Amino acid sequence: MVTAIVIPIICLYFYWLTKKEMRESYEKWADLNNVPEEAIISGEIVHMSESKQRYYYHRYVHVLDLTIQSSAKKQWKVKKITPLMKNASLPSLNIGDTVHLYGNWKEEYFLVSRIHVKEQSNVRK
Repeated sequence: MVTAIVIPIICLYFYWLTKKEMRESYEKWADLNNVPEEAIISGEIVHMSESKQRYYYHRYVHVLDLTIQSSAKKQWKVKKITPLMKNASLPSLNIGDTVHLYGNWKEEYFLVSRIHVKEQSNVRK
């Protein structure tokens, strides 16, 4: 009699716990797009690599790693992390593009929220 009551309660508890954990992981994954724009970096793209990484079970993120060189010859490591949703738009960049990157600093790299590609003029001096 006790097992007929206790086992369904335990099953419902673990079902509720699993749903709660999945909802929290979805919110964290979807929140990767919302990076505070606290700083700006401008420069030319020197190196670029792209990868698709698993975030949580069946959720993936697109990671764009850039090395930016400023006009003062400093180089910065930059990451743009985009959750791969149905409506996700991935940035199209090329090596040699001049860009303005908006985001904030993490410990060893700059995390990007928005990328603005500076238009190159056709007239060269």
